Amino acid sequence: MMQTLWVFPGQGSQQAGLLATVNPAILARVTALTGVTLSDTTVGYQDPVQIQLSILSRQLDQLAQCQQLGWQPQAVAGHSLGVFAAAVAAGSLTVDTAIQLVATRAQAMRSAYPTGYGMGVVVGLTRTELAPLVASVHTEATPVYLSNQNTPLQTTLSGALPAIQQVLTLALAQGAQHAKLLHVPSPSHSPLMAAVAQQLTARLADCDVQRPRCSYLANWNGRRTLTADGVRYDLENNLRYPVYWATMMAVAEELGTQVAMEFAPGTVFTKLSQAQQPNVRTIALAQQSIDDADFLLTKWKEVL
Repeated sequence: MMQTLWVFPGQGSQQAGLLATVNPAILARVTALTGVTLSDTTVGYQDPVQIQLSILSRQLDQLAQCQQLGWQPQAVAGHSLGVFAAAVAAGSLTVDTAIQLVATRAQAMRSAYPTGYGMGVVVGLTRTELAPLVASVHTEATPVYLSNQNTPLQTTLSGALPAIQQVLTLALAQGAQHAKLLHVPSPSHSPLMAAVAQQLTARLADCDVQRPRCSYLANWNGRRTLTADGVRYDLENNLRYPVYWATMMAVAEELGTQVAMEFAPGTVFTKLSQAQQPNVRTIALAQQSIDDADFLLTKWKEVL
């Protein structure tokens, strides 16, 4: 059996037009369940609620099309917000539950940090090299934390924007290849999000989470889970922990992944896979149509 990994990215690559091809029934469902009308504009994408529900809607649309063609993953990996679409793909959440949870998550994030906070990324230094730079800048008034570990040499920062900018400047001076702010308006995956995680835990107490039908790779520790409780814990708590993406991809490799398909938006994780796992075939649905993906998956199924 061809071993496929379905990858669901989070915030950062959204842009106006993201919803242009999405089934209107999905957008209507979002509005009916949350009261939010998605604007799909550059101005709209300054708002965490618009960003998160729009990305989820695009992923749910692509997911439905893939499933209608009969495709199912052997493993799923969501990055941050992407865990909710990943849980739907694994059969752990219904579409309606995912929409409602993401609305709760986004509204809580917006309320917790309406302005002045966000995320940055540093490429070219190890986490160990970045740690003292972060420690030298961090204060209670302007906190900053090491957050996601995307590769051994790509780490994100979360916290107050002035503190993040100071660390980025120090990182460049120490030899980082790239250091920039991300289009993420919240200090995700840091201790600053503990209260939001508590709200998600309370909301999920009323939700039915099923045992995943395939391997679910968890953000908070990078490991595989095959239990409903494991998926639930990741959905509740991933915002207050770093995303250990490098570990997740190492586990995916151990599981024998042969094809990685990245759902929209963006191609960040496709590029990482191509650089670090050259033997894994890739599809990026931000650039290739569902028909193209169907063609490639059918072709590769015959030879893998």
